[in-house]
Amino acid sequence: MDDLVRQAMAKWPNVPDCFGWLGLDNRGQWHMRDDRVQALGPFQCGTQGAKGSVLRHEKLISFIDRNYEADGLGRWYFQNGPQRVYVELESTPFIFRLDEAFTPTAHTGQCSTVQSCLVDEWGRVYLHTPLGLGLVHTLDVGLVALAIEQGLWTAQDCVSKDLPSQFGYVISPQAQNEQA
Repeated sequence: MDDLVRQAMAKWPNVPDCFGWLGLDNRGQWHMRDDRVQALGPFQCGTQGAKGSVLRHEKLISFIDRNYEADGLGRWYFQNGPQRVYVELESTPFIFRLDEAFTPTAHTGQCSTVQSCLVDEWGRVYLHTPLGLGLVHTLDVGLVALAIEQGLWTAQDCVSKDLPSQFGYVISPQAQNEQA
């Protein structure tokens, strides 16, 4: 976490949390979701436009990536100064890309190691790493196949709807907050 963020948290400790305004898609892109977009439905609903606008500003993306973490309830957020901006996930807290050595790199730029490889009922591939669970970017599924063929990983079957409870993360902090 950035030092400036820590300082802002200390200076303004009681800023309310923000829900529904930021999403992470299956390609590792951040989406901004204003009131109009949120009125179209949940981030995960599939309705045209409900994901919002893809963020393109490199410095903002880098700031979000550096200050992205989970709370004790498994809700992922971006610490924006004194305010927690909870993230709506399309699938998992991380989206992984692979290099030629099969090293997973999260959408946040953090490299990790593979603890297990999972394949769901739709053929989507997930990696469980010390960072957490992440979906493998569709462009890198061929590299996963090579890693399995070379005996580096063994694919285990999973059911996508069970992954959040199995790996301790929340897909929609906004929905959870509205139920509370």
